[in-house]
Amino acid sequence: MSLFKARDWWSTILGDKEEFDQGCLCLANVDNSGNGQDKIIVGSFMGYLRIFSPHPAKTGDGAQAEDLLLEVDLRDPVLQVEVGKFVSGTEMLHLAVLHSRKLCVYSVSGTLGNVEHGNQCQMKLMYEHNLQRTACNMTYGSFGGVKGRDLICIQSMDGMLMVFEQESYAFGRFLPGFLLPGPLAYSSRTDSFLTVSSCQQVESYKYQVLAFATDADKRQETEQQKLGSGKRLVVDWTLNIGEQALDICIVSFNQSASSVFVLGERNFFCLKDNGQIRFMKKLDWSPSCFLPYCSVSEGTINTLIGNHNNMLHIYQDVTLKWATQLPHIPVAVRVGCLHDLKGVIVTLSDDGHLQCSYLGTDPSLFQAPNVQSRELNYDELDVEMKELQKIIKDVNKSQGVWPMTEREDDLNVSVVVSPNFDSVSQATDVEVGTDLVPSVTVKVTLQNRVILQKAKLSVYVQPPLELTCDQFTFQFMTPDLTRTVSFSVYLKRSYTPSELEGNAVVSYSRPTGIPRVIQCKFRLPLKLICLPGQPSKTASHKITIDTNKSPVSLLSLFPGFASQSDDDQVNVMGFHFLGGARITVLASKTSQRYRIQSEQFEDLWLITNELILRLQEYFEKQGVKDFACSFSGSIPLQEYFELIDHHFELRINGEKLEELLSERAVQFRAIQRRLLARFKDKTPAPLQHLDTLLDGTYKQVIALADAVEENQGNLFQSFTRLKSATHLVILLIALWQKLSADQVAILEAAFLPLQEDTQELGWEETVDAAISHLLKTCLSKSSKEQAMNLNSQLNIPKDTSQLKKHITLLCDRLAKGGRLCLSTDAAAPQTMVMPGGCTTIPESDLEERSVEQDSTELFTNHRHLTAETPRPEVSPLQGVSE
Repeated sequence: MSLFKARDWWSTILGDKEEFDQGCLCLANVDNSGNGQDKIIVGSFMGYLRIFSPHPAKTGDGAQAEDLLLEVDLRDPVLQVEVGKFVSGTEMLHLAVLHSRKLCVYSVSGTLGNVEHGNQCQMKLMYEHNLQRTACNMTYGSFGGVKGRDLICIQSMDGMLMVFEQESYAFGRFLPGFLLPGPLAYSSRTDSFLTVSSCQQVESYKYQVLAFATDADKRQETEQQKLGSGKRLVVDWTLNIGEQALDICIVSFNQSASSVFVLGERNFFCLKDNGQIRFMKKLDWSPSCFLPYCSVSEGTINTLIGNHNNMLHIYQDVTLKWATQLPHIPVAVRVGCLHDLKGVIVTLSDDGHLQCSYLGTDPSLFQAPNVQSRELNYDELDVEMKELQKIIKDVNKSQGVWPMTEREDDLNVSVVVSPNFDSVSQATDVEVGTDLVPSVTVKVTLQNRVILQKAKLSVYVQPPLELTCDQFTFQFMTPDLTRTVSFSVYLKRSYTPSELEGNAVVSYSRPTGIPRVIQCKFRLPLKLICLPGQPSKTASHKITIDTNKSPVSLLSLFPGFASQSDDDQVNVMGFHFLGGARITVLASKTSQRYRIQSEQFEDLWLITNELILRLQEYFEKQGVKDFACSFSGSIPLQEYFELIDHHFELRINGEKLEELLSERAVQFRAIQRRLLARFKDKTPAPLQHLDTLLDGTYKQVIALADAVEENQGNLFQSFTRLKSATHLVILLIALWQKLSADQVAILEAAFLPLQEDTQELGWEETVDAAISHLLKTCLSKSSKEQAMNLNSQLNIPKDTSQLKKHITLLCDRLAKGGRLCLSTDAAAPQTMVMPGGCTTIPESDLEERSVEQDSTELFTNHRHLTAETPRPEVSPLQGVSE
């Protein structure tokens, strides 16, 4: 027995498969008995009305036959039951029962039983009102300050308040701006009705305003009514609570002060009479019902709140005083006096569980048995602990924290790229200048080991490469099935992609429900975007790659790109991208060098990367394991910075165009409103050239929209070229400093953090934050730099000077011995330097400027270096000399 469970005093189950709601429960002395004991009145949506008077022999007993005073089938669903002075000429209490289309008032009288069956009740119909509209709920009270009787107000589903003065119908009024009915309550102190509208506002309407407003039965939207015939229904005050309300109650100690309690979906509000918030309480659970009541002894108002976690909370203002657990979810709660026991809590669930309970802390009768104590041998425990730690360590070393083999065995994914082009090209809607754009077929094979449902395959390639289909769905209903899908890849637009690598990602869920993702990368052939071309003797941009092995014939490296069978093809080869760029590769006859040159800096990336990959594959087939490439020239940062400036300029231009488009759109809507007002005016007025201004503004909006779309296309193309140049710079830095694969991955994460470049989050601010983090952690010089905090917000910068300075400083610190690392000891200042001695890394801004000038000389433009440095005059077609 839990300490905080509600103490069951009496309970019963009502009917079979009946439904109940918050208005179906009422506690009152409905039979006007002399002892003043409350009776429990319950109505159901099945039409049954029951009256109980619990008399348990001992606490926790269920319902006995004599506890049920009355059970009657009213044949209509019971929406709400209330007890009040509803019959004229007497102040006796009567029962009002609200049906969907009828209001009935009954007189309930009790008779003493002569046998062991106990007391009985009889119910007599006093009067009824047939409703013209479907009812939702009702409230009652002394409307208008009448004495000795209660009036009833019913709210219909379409927003009409119908007031009944006992046996007669008084009037009906429609609520303004009504959409859906809400809870309804009456405040006797202010003589007003309170409800919560579908606008999530608490609204108060004076009874006098309702009485003198326009009759709802004669409501017509005519010009005569708009000019003032009759009074419109005006709200007294409103309060926006920002959520729908479940219930509303008014509680007052006396006629001098009252409080309005509103139970929302997530908050509990207490308001003054004028609508001001007295206090509110945020609830951490979903409430189901509530009941405010006066605590006369403590002079405060307590509130019972039930929730969907089978809990009942008791609050004193906003302070939680007690929490108890119920055996059901309450939809209605009341407090009354039953069988001389005051303060009994009566709760009703939606399926008919009726319970009378009280709060208490009955002691538990359960006692835990004594555990047999034994002496511990700590030496044996130490030996066992060491063995277990050894087993855990061996398991972590062998297979890591997660068992990877299980995931890999569920589904096997393999990708095969066809070595030949498609016989019929699948390229459609291409924007490439050439007449025929080739396409290549890619096959993805999936083989499952267990049953998998809804495995989704997504394929990604770098734009402007395009897929004929990129989404596939599979159903593996039996183990060991093989599924194969094919699709084609082609170049859609006239510029070069940043990568030729694609990625096939399969997402699925294991039979246990655990989601898994498997990816398989594939490489597209270079000939998909490139054709053999004539070598060029001159080029604006050149880079030289050094190797430690003798030069290899370019014919053997690029067998499909030989344009003619000359001996020069051994050392010189030309490439022509479908986008229009031309690249020349030269192999030195006397040294172990390769030169790549082009008119555009970013176009060097794909051929350079392809050359290194094919050299590595060539020497692996030859059995050479110590092959290595290096770069001894200067890092071409100046060309790289020009691409950054161009990309940033397009971003700024896009912002200006979008602001201008927004201004023109506002102007266009303003002119439309002016024209609409002129057209609707009864007395025609001249347009004053508003139509000409509207036409001109429309043309400007269309032109600006086209300019924004064109700028977005240019920005996307510029970002692709910037990614190609970034890949090339990372490759040159890795070859220059002989970085490991982990360090290269850190550089790629810092320089290429985005797949898409947007105005909200762009490449410049993201890369600047990443490089600044590296400079303040693993590449920091002193603890002063480590203590500097980065800006938490990524905003578009004013210019690119700070980014270019940080990139230059990164290369400088790598040249001085800095190493990239993400481990915990990476914050230690770098002390290792390259042989030969270097100047100290600056700490102040003035020293940074000096280093920026020195490093600008160190990482100078490569084309200026080749022009000013004395080198032997050798034709590019004859190879690269030492």
